[in-house]
Amino acid sequence: MKKENLALLCDYYEYTMANGYHLAGIGDKVVYFDLYFRTVPDGGGFAIAAGLWRVIEYIRDLHFDESDIAYLRSKGVFSEPWLEMMSNFRFDGDIYAVPEGTPIFPNEPIITVRAKAEQAQIIETFLLLCINHQSLIATKTNRIVRAAEGRSVMEFGARRAQGSSAAYMGARAAYIAGVAGTSVALSDKLFGIPATGTMAHSWVQIFDDEYTAFKTYAEIYPHGCSLLVDTYNVLKSGVPNAIRVFKEVLLPQGIEDCSIRIDSGDITYLSRKARRMLDEAGLPKCKIIASNSLDENIIRDIIRQGGMVDGFGVGERLITAKSDPVFGGVYKLVAVEDEKGAIIPKIKISENVSKITTPHFKRLYRLYENETGKAIADYICVHDETLDGVTELELFDPQYTWKKKTVTDFTARELMVPIFLGGKLVYESPHVEEIRAYCMREIDNLWEEVKRFENPHNYYVDLSRKLWSIKRELLDRNGSGK
Repeated sequence: MKKENLALLCDYYEYTMANGYHLAGIGDKVVYFDLYFRTVPDGGGFAIAAGLWRVIEYIRDLHFDESDIAYLRSKGVFSEPWLEMMSNFRFDGDIYAVPEGTPIFPNEPIITVRAKAEQAQIIETFLLLCINHQSLIATKTNRIVRAAEGRSVMEFGARRAQGSSAAYMGARAAYIAGVAGTSVALSDKLFGIPATGTMAHSWVQIFDDEYTAFKTYAEIYPHGCSLLVDTYNVLKSGVPNAIRVFKEVLLPQGIEDCSIRIDSGDITYLSRKARRMLDEAGLPKCKIIASNSLDENIIRDIIRQGGMVDGFGVGERLITAKSDPVFGGVYKLVAVEDEKGAIIPKIKISENVSKITTPHFKRLYRLYENETGKAIADYICVHDETLDGVTELELFDPQYTWKKKTVTDFTARELMVPIFLGGKLVYESPHVEEIRAYCMREIDNLWEEVKRFENPHNYYVDLSRKLWSIKRELLDRNGSGK
């Protein structure tokens, strides 16, 4: 694909601030920003990080061409020295991130940016839109995939996606989180995500009758043949005509890999009836696929009520995360460096406790119980702390500090990895298949209680004693108005 120049895909106030920093003589001040989210969509127990690949592509290509500078100049508010600098802009800071496919939890950094103030400010909008959108779709997708209990789920949402990039990048996020494939050919071309699809109702309608439509299709595409059986009447014509065609066209060729798709009506009832008809016709290997505005709740009900569905095609409610369509990631300043390079922690205080930030340049660890391999908690500490060699650790709730637990016999894994250092890319993005496999392994390492759809267990994200003390001191100092 031809790359678009997305430098101006940015909130306007990022430019006014960057220009202001430059004129105030602090544009080169090194600052630290954390990108994190506050609540898991749909009341779930965890989210899934996605979108880092797109962030990397953006940072690598970020530049302002002549038309961009001309536009900024036309606004009449930006200084010529700043515009001159922007015409030669290249990101030369550091970015650390949690790898795509990692289960993530509220209030822990997903991305940390260390860069000059002007640069860190300008990249905020794009980082947020990438991580917010794709983490949202990955999180919603995994709920749907888990609801299907091992049955195949296909992503069918392109025509309802909110924009072209939302369609093909959303398909990528969905694949990371567990769908078997997508309807989007571009996602197959770009990322190697299996694209699939057979027919729409228009194929059936364009022929003189349903039988001819099915027979023609089966003759052209005998392998993996899937027939849409609800154009007229599922049980009275669709399934009987599909059975007739499978027996006339496929079975004589020794082909048993086939399916029918039901796209409307009472899926549970129709699939049970269709399954009986297919079995009685000697087609026990013929699969039944269901589509039509599905989500995790409808899929779970179909299965619980005895629906005989082998796979699901899920569209609009996945690609738009319809039930809870905002991820809510934020990008907050957490530290600055002084003239000597010392890191000075910064905090934002709010009457809304959930909006109070955790200051400083930080490390993020995940603790795994050695006996089971399950994740115990996440642990955030100051950048100069490490868990290397630590065999016993006291955890405490950052808000309810009397809630304490000492953990032993654990393995600590640092989650954030360097992506850019000094503006140079130092991270090689894994292939999407590797990210997907990693995602599935990491979700398996979560306790079932954390994965509940309703009232999931609260997975603990704890602060080190040192980090908690720094936060407490800043709260006391700034909260008192001094």
